[in-house]
Amino acid sequence: MAIIIGLTGENCAGKGTIADYLVKKGFYYYSLSDVIREELANERKEISREALILKGNELRRNFGPDVLARRIIAKLQPDRNYVIDSIRNPAEAKALLGTGKMTLIYVTAPPEVRFERMKARRREGDPRSFEAFQLIEKAEIEGKDEYGQNLKEVFELASKKVVNDAGFRELYDSVDSILGEISDEFKPTRPNWDQYFMNIAKVVASRSNCLKRHVAAVIVKDKRIVSTGYNGTPRGIRNCNEGGCPRCKSFAESGTKLEECVCSHGEENAIVQAAYHGISIKDATLYSTFSPCLICTKMIINAGIKEVVYNADYPMSEASLQLLKEAGIIVRQVKVEKE
Repeated sequence: MAIIIGLTGENCAGKGTIADYLVKKGFYYYSLSDVIREELANERKEISREALILKGNELRRNFGPDVLARRIIAKLQPDRNYVIDSIRNPAEAKALLGTGKMTLIYVTAPPEVRFERMKARRREGDPRSFEAFQLIEKAEIEGKDEYGQNLKEVFELASKKVVNDAGFRELYDSVDSILGEISDEFKPTRPNWDQYFMNIAKVVASRSNCLKRHVAAVIVKDKRIVSTGYNGTPRGIRNCNEGGCPRCKSFAESGTKLEECVCSHGEENAIVQAAYHGISIKDATLYSTFSPCLICTKMIINAGIKEVVYNADYPMSEASLQLLKEAGIIVRQVKVEKE
């Protein structure tokens, strides 16, 4: 059995809305009230709020205060996630919690808000005045019969609470947060800062039109990008894919004919762009999709950059990395994908 989410709360607090949201996420839905509805249907009796309460109390007296929960538990399958609504008796809550799989959520909202929601749904049998609404609710919350409803004790068993007094988005965010807390299956995947900036550098690299390799760098200060650059011909010169670089045009082997290359590297362009716009990059961190070449390494050192983080190894980068370390610059490799 994977996850069981139990829902309890006052009338019109939003339990049904949460249940519908969880169903869209693949949860299977059960309501303890459905057990009572089945009994009334078998007896061919009208299903009303009063009839549900009376029949529920009768079932608990005859078969134990946790009978509704036990009947639902018998239907649960071990390979599914479930959301179970209408938990109104502490014995029911304890039986479901006893499975060791359920997280009980108390859903609530201010009474005035819930009364307005009740009026808007226009259900037959609902109280028409706020005073009547409060009286009915008080009886349900503070029930003294162990076989009847006692919401107060159920609320106290809940390990999570959702206050539904805003919009749907806020309600759904609260539910998502709880799911992330109780299961890795629903935990949002959020990149750390290294992954975040390196992935941005890879997007910047997609702007490169070099025929041989797309490389880019982003320069970061205080977790804020201050400059970006990708490899390519200088401003005003034909692009590589337009024949602007003789080396790229001839598809020279890696490490050869470097004297023919007219392209600026990604790290070089990022540093030059910062200078062009008058932005200080002293003590910044440079993220690059490849480790820097020797020329870029010298620019990095003289620019005052304090840290270099790279994704993949650039050919002939051993001397560059050694020079960076000798200059006291922190060098780290963070792979965001296989080379």
